[in-house]
Amino acid sequence: MNSNFFGIMDISGSGLTAERFRMDIIADNIANAETTRTPEGGPYKRKVPIFAERVENSIANYLSEAKAAGVRVIGIHEDNSPPRLVYDPTNPDADANGYVKMPNVNVVREMVDMISAQRAYEANISVISSARSMVRSALDIGRA
Repeated sequence: MNSNFFGIMDISGSGLTAERFRMDIIADNIANAETTRTPEGGPYKRKVPIFAERVENSIANYLSEAKAAGVRVIGIHEDNSPPRLVYDPTNPDADANGYVKMPNVNVVREMVDMISAQRAYEANISVISSARSMVRSALDIGRA
């Protein structure tokens, strides 16, 4: 096996990890779409993962140009858009006018993001499967 095969696996593996993390964040957002009280105070704030390019750290790359080697999570951003106001004077979290500050989570948007993350996850699995298939074919040629 040459390093290109392992590089493909590393890049796709990092993509799988990143998309899985993204799906976990989306699931948290959906689970807290109705949470009006948090330990920080106020309604839950939508969270978004921040990804960055992962650069290969090797002596060869230090001497030449650094090469991309996948993706990594560098943080989680809180969406600071205003909360939704819902009129519900019976809610204990209602203000003097009867409005409750609800999380800034749009479940439809979260579902679209979940589908996008799922497709990206599946694409990375497809890359890994294709690479494995090519290696198997190359080994079969070597045996013949």
